[in-house]
Amino acid sequence: MQPSPPTRIVRKTTTELVLDAMRGRILSGEFAPGSALRQELLAEELGVSRIPVREALRLLSAEGLVDTIAHKGAFVSMLSKSEVQEFFDIRKRLEPWIIREAIPNISEADLQRAEQLVREMDSTDPGRWGALNWELHESLYRAAQRPAALGMVRALHEKSERYFRFQVVNVPIRQQAHREHMELIALCRAGQADKAEAMLEQHIGDAAEQILAIVDRLLGGAAAAAD
Repeated sequence: MQPSPPTRIVRKTTTELVLDAMRGRILSGEFAPGSALRQELLAEELGVSRIPVREALRLLSAEGLVDTIAHKGAFVSMLSKSEVQEFFDIRKRLEPWIIREAIPNISEADLQRAEQLVREMDSTDPGRWGALNWELHESLYRAAQRPAALGMVRALHEKSERYFRFQVVNVPIRQQAHREHMELIALCRAGQADKAEAMLEQHIGDAAEQILAIVDRLLGGAAAAAD
């Protein structure tokens, strides 16, 4: 029997460490929405050169957490309560219908893939949670064979992804999402379309309330910092 190869220790790069630190401060509200992110000050504070800070800002911009304005610099992205409310209002009307349409055609392979994604979501970082959340929902919705509706829902999830990052740093919220996702999968497996539809509508409504409360708090902190 061959001995198992030694596990390699993978060390994070300076850019990854800076990215983690800055993302954490944005998600916690320490860096308030609309606040300026000065490369030279961040580099000095974090004890690094400006190069990893600049790269981290680029990556945070791709995540929707930072806005870069030509000739002005980088700023923490502003949040919008009305935007969140509209995204989730549409989801509440569209996704329960899709899950009802999907349930008669969902395969066991679809359900097992969904369960695997729930487990991955338990341990992933906030930057990946939203993408995995969409993969989970897509694995259940695809069987509805409604490609136009699925495309609309995908776009809504992509537009909402930056808000999910604020939501999932909260451990109890993650635990609630785990329970609700597993319950939804169980209802799909049992073919209980009425209960799955109602449960999904409640799940989306709860997520909207949680995110709106977080946005309220962060915007309140930004207003206080501006006074």
